[in-house]
Parts: sequence; structure tokens; C-alpha cells
Amino acid sequence: MSASPTPFWDLSVSDLLQALGTTPEGLTTTEARTRLEQHGANVLRPRMRTDSLMLLLGQFKSPIILILVFAALVSFFLHDPTDALIILAIILVSGGLGYWQERGAADAVEKLLAIVRATATVLRDQRATDIPVEEVVSGDIVTLSAGASIPGDCRILESRDLFVDEAALTGETYPVEKVPGRLGPDTPLSQRTNSLFLGTHVISGTATALVVLTGRTTEFGAVSDRLKLRPPETEFEHGIKRFGYFLMEVTMILVIAIFAVNVYLDRPVLESFLFSLALAVGLTPQLLPAIISINLAHGAQRMAREKVIVRRLSSIENFGSMNVLCSDKTGTLTEGVVRLHATLDVAGTDSDKVFRFAYLNAFFETGFLNPIDAAIRSARQLDVSAHEKLDEVPYDFVRKRLSILVAREGRALMITKGALANVLSVCAHFEEPDGSTAALDNARGRIDAQFAALSAQGLRALGVAYRELGSTHVITKDHERDMTFLGLVVVADPPKADALATINQLRQLGVTLKIITGDHHLVAASVGRQVGLTALEVLTGPALRQMSDEALCQRVSAVDLFAEIEPNQKERVILALKKAGHVVGYMGDGINDASALHAADVGISVDSAVDVAKEAADIVLLEKDLGVLVRGVRDGRRTFANTLKYVFMATSANFGNMFSMAGVSLFLPFLPLLPKQILLTNLLTDFPEMTIAGDAVDPELIAQPRRWNIAFIRKFMLTFGLLSTVFDYCTFAALLLFLGATEAQFRTGWFVESVVSASLVVLVIRSRRPFFKSVPGPWLLVATLLVAVVTAALPFTPLAAVFEFVALPPSFLIAVGAIVSLYVVAAEWLKHAFYARTGDKLR
Repeated sequence: MSASPTPFWDLSVSDLLQALGTTPEGLTTTEARTRLEQHGANVLRPRMRTDSLMLLLGQFKSPIILILVFAALVSFFLHDPTDALIILAIILVSGGLGYWQERGAADAVEKLLAIVRATATVLRDQRATDIPVEEVVSGDIVTLSAGASIPGDCRILESRDLFVDEAALTGETYPVEKVPGRLGPDTPLSQRTNSLFLGTHVISGTATALVVLTGRTTEFGAVSDRLKLRPPETEFEHGIKRFGYFLMEVTMILVIAIFAVNVYLDRPVLESFLFSLALAVGLTPQLLPAIISINLAHGAQRMAREKVIVRRLSSIENFGSMNVLCSDKTGTLTEGVVRLHATLDVAGTDSDKVFRFAYLNAFFETGFLNPIDAAIRSARQLDVSAHEKLDEVPYDFVRKRLSILVAREGRALMITKGALANVLSVCAHFEEPDGSTAALDNARGRIDAQFAALSAQGLRALGVAYRELGSTHVITKDHERDMTFLGLVVVADPPKADALATINQLRQLGVTLKIITGDHHLVAASVGRQVGLTALEVLTGPALRQMSDEALCQRVSAVDLFAEIEPNQKERVILALKKAGHVVGYMGDGINDASALHAADVGISVDSAVDVAKEAADIVLLEKDLGVLVRGVRDGRRTFANTLKYVFMATSANFGNMFSMAGVSLFLPFLPLLPKQILLTNLLTDFPEMTIAGDAVDPELIAQPRRWNIAFIRKFMLTFGLLSTVFDYCTFAALLLFLGATEAQFRTGWFVESVVSASLVVLVIRSRRPFFKSVPGPWLLVATLLVAVVTAALPFTPLAAVFEFVALPPSFLIAVGAIVSLYVVAAEWLKHAFYARTGDKLR
């Protein structure tokens, strides 16, 4: 459908429906599918297919690999076609393995993300249907309620007390009221009150809307190229990038120098060029991106088995590094099933009238569903057929009140329920148990004392008030005044039976729990004490409002409980904790949690959360339970530990072997290894490292948060790379000086030593423990031993001639075996000394 020259907010609804080829009853499934195929998915950026040709080609995007392919093709025509084909075959096998692993990982992650996919409720075939947001098309009729994300640019058909947060698009801090209507063509974006926009979400109220634009054709899509849509780079991603650049710099300097020296020594230019490029392949961690993707995907799958869904893979590192977790108490520390405890009048006695008025308020409420109203409705059933609902002013996070206007026998009655202080602020009178009324000031002391006593018991108390409005049929917020206070609704949400044990587990994992709640500080403190947060330091919202950012940063680490917190203060607490040097997780599931979820190092939500919270989260729990989170933290740390193992492996034996090869090539009258032999060495040593994602992890690597530290890894690389180089030169000396190896025997002997030693040392450096006290994963152990056996046997097979290897005499094999054994023992000793001197700098 071509876009109308008249802006959609300026068209009549009938004209707009006609232009979009739809009706108020929505589209048929067939028509919607056709539109989806024609115009594409409702996304700002097309999703790359994991089974596309681009994923395969991506395995060969390294400039060094491309140059090597080109050089091999030149060699094919000018030099030795057999060698060129072998080199190309090795490159293709390596790329094919990376493609196969990455494709499987990406497919697995896509399936996991589908579990927590955001949905929209649309009318299809004249009935309400929940579909993934990306399948919404122009012409769909959507129904919206509090917490829903707007699935496209829409025109409002019907609305009821609709308020929308448009901060992501307009920067407007406060929710904007939206109503049906028709506006002029020049109405600016911030004043289009009849329209809804992709990237915003409903704060309160309900609406039915017509989707006009989707994906990149929306207002949000039009500015998406100028917006920073990609989430900020995590510390781990940044560290990997810097580490890659560091190795590339070392590689290029070394390779250029080696090539220049070989040419200076009058060695064949093409062979020297191929040798230098093959050396670069050996030095460059070209598998690093693939290994990290595979490792993170395996970690995400493991976490999914623990009911933790990772929406952004790179957040796993932050999850493992997290040392402060901020969470609401409801549903995480408490049962999350609110039960009505009592309905009390001002004298503190049970009151049927308070219950009846609270029941009417909860029964007729249609805005944001909340557990307190559900608890009131389920406590006891009342016959309300004699009452007629006239109007409603829904709950919002500024007023913290909900007002319902009902009529009985022609008389209108407004009933208001909400936070006690906010209800009392609109009351002028109170009602005694005998039905008489008096000025509220005469009862304030009694009410406050009653509230404090209930709060100290961990019970939550809400105020109920009413106002007679005669023949009024419509109410607004302005009617909430001169009300009569009736009494308190008291609800209980007891702590979970296992909350204390779970918090202790988090503490043992080095994660400090901080409670952020809107509840009264006495209620929050009571729950905190019940779950083991002794010696509580409490900071309230009003006190926080008076503090400067600098003062908050100084105090925030010591505070255990933030109570009476406004939604906009959550983000401020998170940012202060980050500024104080913590890696902060925030667990939220509400409408106003999106900004705090974005601000946290790792945003955590639950599958039952509102869409806007799930979309803002990095990690989604399938159950709102800290026990699930504890298991997820362990798996996140296991994934992080295994990722770092590959980094350590890639920077120790492999780097040392390539450095040795570069050095010895300057003194030998021949190349120490042929280009195809170097590439085979690199391929074989990569096999064990591809299985690292399933490796076992020592408990001490999970016990505390660990962080990326490139200085520590560089020191590790230099230390163990130097050790590898020392034993390589021992091999050179043994082969040349003591065994009198020929050119072919030298290459074969060193090939066997370098691959076997690089494979076996993996079992040493994968753990801080002695290698015989840390059992590796079965796949890693099998792959390592298999590569060692295949490498030792290769010179005695028909493939030896292809790679120009020769069978080695027993004396050579004994010498190589002795050097490898000494190398493993030395690596174990050096590992102990290294960690004793440096400690664990990743903490």
C-alpha cells in the first residue's frame, strides 16, 4: 500500500480504514500473511538468517585469510598446485567447522528467544489473538492495556483513561494522555494526542488502535539510524576487541619482519610470502569470535535448562561479574500472592463497610491489574448487581490512587483506594464506626499509629475514602478532594520459606542483595529482617530526594534497603551503585522499570512481566524466584570461565609455537615448517579448544564474581608463551644438535612436538588446580587425547607424503615424548608460581 499524502493523524477514521484496506473488526489471517510477505517483518533492522550464505562467508572475512587464499591461488598457477590445494582445503575445513558450530549455536539462541518473545493482541478473523510483535502489519487492529508496548505507529479508535510514556521518542518525562480525534496536518509529534508510536508503552488505561505504519516506516524507524540502537558494548566485548587488536599488531609486525628477512636471505619469494601468511594465521586468534559465540550460546542453553533465558548473549559476562543485585521484594523475597488480612475502621476494628467499599473499587476497576485488587475480590464474594459503574480514574504512579464512580438508586458515589498518605491528602473528614463524621485532624494521630503498628508487622495498609457526588456521571482527578476517610485495607505477602537460604547463597557467591521498594520503610524493614538482612541500613525516597549525586555515591554501597522509592528514583540508585564501582543487576517486571533495567549492567526480568520490562531486559527468568537467579549466576560464571580458558589457550602454547617458528626461521637454511604444515598445526590445535564450552569448571571459579582484565591476560600470555618458546628451542637443539635431523625429520619432529604439547598443555592451564586434581569435561579430554594420538601417528600414514612428513626413528619419538613430558611438568610448576605471585586479578 502506498503511503497517503495526508498524514494519518489528519484523516478521518473511515478514510484511514479505507486507505489501509481494513475494517474495525481487523484483518483476516490470510490478508495479514500476504501483507507480512509484501512489506516484511515489523522490525527496525532486518534479522540476519542464521542459515544464510553470509554466515558461511563470514568465516573467511579475515583479511589475512583472504590474502592467504589469493596467495594459494597464485601458487596454484605458478608454483605447486598440490600444496595450494592442500592449503585451500585446510582453510575450508577450518571455516566449515566454525560455520557448523556457529550455526548450531545461533539456531539454539533463536529458539530460546522465541520463548520470551514480546506479543501484541490483534483482531484476526474477528477475534482477539496474541501474535509476535514482528508479525504485526499495517491495517491490524490492536488492543492495548497498561504495560503493553505500542507495536507500530497507530491511530486511536477508542481509549479509556489512556496515558503513554513517550520518553524514548520525544524525551518527554511525564506520561502523555491520549484520546481519539482528528488533528491538523502540521501538528508536531509531541502534540499528536490521537496517535501512538512504536517504541513507546502504555502506563495506564486501555485503547483500541489501528496500526498504520510498521518497522522502519514508523517515526522511530525514521530516526533509528541516528539513534544508538545497539546496546552499549559490555566490558567483556570491549576487552575482547582490545585483546584482538593487540594480537593483530604483534602479528603484523612479526610477519612483515620475517618476510623481509627471508627475502633478504634469498629464499623463494612466493614460498616466503606463504610462510609469513601461514604464520599470521597461526598467530591470529581467527577462531576467537566463533569460540566466544559458541561458548556463550552453550551457556545460554545451560541457563535455559535452569529457567533463565538470555536475550543478549554478551550480558552473560556481566551476569557472572555481578556483585550487587537490586530487586523489589514482592514475588522475589515474598510469596507474591497477596492475601487480604483485614479491613479496619479508624478505631482499628474489623469493618464490613470498609470491605464493601474496597470490594466495589476493586470489582469495577479496569485499568492496570494488580494483586491487591485480586486479593480483595477473592477474599469474599459480594452481590454488586444493584450498583452501576459510571466512570473511573485509573491508578497512576504519581497520584497512587484509584477512583471508581458507582451509582445506586440514582446516587453517585466515588470510592478511592490507594497509598495511605496519598488518600489522606485528599480527605477533609473521617467516619467513626457509628457512621458519624468529623474533621480528619481529630483522627490523624490514631490513623498514623495504627498504620505504623501494622507496618512494623510487615503488613501493608492502604487507605479507603469516599465522596457523595449526587447526579455526577463523569469524574476526573480534580474530583479527588474533600473526601471522607473510611478505613484501612490490610494485606499480607509473607516471605518465601526459602528466601533466607537463597539470600545466603547469593552472599556466598559474592552478590550483595539490595531491596528497592515503594513500600513504607517499616514494612520493608520487617520483611528484610525476616529474610536475614540484619543490621539494616535504610534510605527512603524522600531522603534520597534531598541528597546530591555525590552524597548518594558515598552512601549507596552501605545501604541495604531503599524504601518508599519513586519509579524515577530507581535509575538514580542503579547509576550511583555503578559509579561506586559495582557491577549491578536490576530485577524488575513493572511498567516503570524499563529505565532502571537499561541503566543496570545486567537487566533481569521475568516472563510474567509487562512487555516493556521484558524488552528492556538482558535476561528473563521463567520464574520470579531468586533461587532461579542463583542457578543462573552460577551458569553465567561457568560460561565466563570457559570463555577465558580459550583466551588463555590461544595466548600460551599456540602463541609460543608461532613465535618460536618466526625466530628459528632466521637462522635455519630452510623454512622450519612449510605453509601447509603450519596451517595443519593450527587446525589440529583448534580442535580441543572447540570443545571448551562443555568443559567442567572448578568451584572456586564460580564462587566469586570475576571480570575481564587485559593486563592480567597479557601477563599470562607472555609468561606461558615464553615457556612454550623455551621448550621449542629445546626441541630444535635435540633435533639438530643431538639427533642430526634432516630437513624433513626436523619439520616432522617439531610438528609432532608443537601440536602434542599445545594440546596437552590445555589440560594444565584450564584450571588453577593441579591438572590431576581437576577433571576436564569428557569432550575436551577425548578431543585432546585424540589430537595427540592422530598427530603422533600422522607421519606413519599415507597422508604423510601429502604434507611432506617422514616416519621418525624411535630415538626421535623418545626425545619428543621426553620434551613434551618436561613441558607439561614445567607448565604445572609455572602455573602454581604464577598464581601464587599474581593472585586472581580477574576478581
